[in-house]
Amino acid sequence: MKTTQVNSIDNNLYAEDFNMPPLDEWSSIEDQLNGRGFCVIKSLMTSDACQNLISKYSDNEKFRKRVVMERHGFGSGEYKYFGSPLTTGIVHLRAELYKRLAPIANRWNSALGIKQTFPVSHADFLSQCHENGQNLPTPLLLKYQTNDFNCLHQDLYGDYVFPLQIVILLSQPEVDFTGGEFVITEQRPRMQSKVEVVHFQKGDAVVFAVHNRPVNGTRGVYKVNLRHGVSRVSSGNRYAFGIILHDAMN
Repeated sequence: MKTTQVNSIDNNLYAEDFNMPPLDEWSSIEDQLNGRGFCVIKSLMTSDACQNLISKYSDNEKFRKRVVMERHGFGSGEYKYFGSPLTTGIVHLRAELYKRLAPIANRWNSALGIKQTFPVSHADFLSQCHENGQNLPTPLLLKYQTNDFNCLHQDLYGDYVFPLQIVILLSQPEVDFTGGEFVITEQRPRMQSKVEVVHFQKGDAVVFAVHNRPVNGTRGVYKVNLRHGVSRVSSGNRYAFGIILHDAMN
């Protein structure tokens, strides 16, 4: 069944371009996040919408900032942050993902003994970010070409951090590019770090921990520290759409 259009001039992004998992699937998503710190959501964005976003990358008027990774020691490649106000489709997608992830984030904070709780709506959470001086939108498009990569990092941007974020792959592995695997590492107390290589396809999304997550151990819950990055692209062009749910400091 076709869903309601969000905005007819909204970068051609509509509600129907996103296939949000039904409510009964989110318990399984939470189980995977609890068990591994990440979860792949298949076909969150349609192929046409992926191509549309790639085509917008050269339109600088839609972005507030361009970052060339090599200049900052972040790796090789570049990305652009969307400008304010965000288009209605991106606002809609952020709000829908937040609504489903906020209860998980609250359970994580409770397990870790963190007093902060996240409000029901994304708009209310962003109000908290803005009151704390985090006013800049953080959704971004990333572009990698042959030999580009992204060093392991965390997308924090300020004191108000939502503990889960999302990246949608806009290009097709083994067709548009080779290499360029998405990588997550976990630094565990008194143990060696663990590495996960996440395999996903064009239009798929990875939901993953921004920096910390709770893990059940023999002596109770403990906290692990996570970082993520992208391995070197062997050939072709790799585009991705990053959805960070907190805003950034001015």
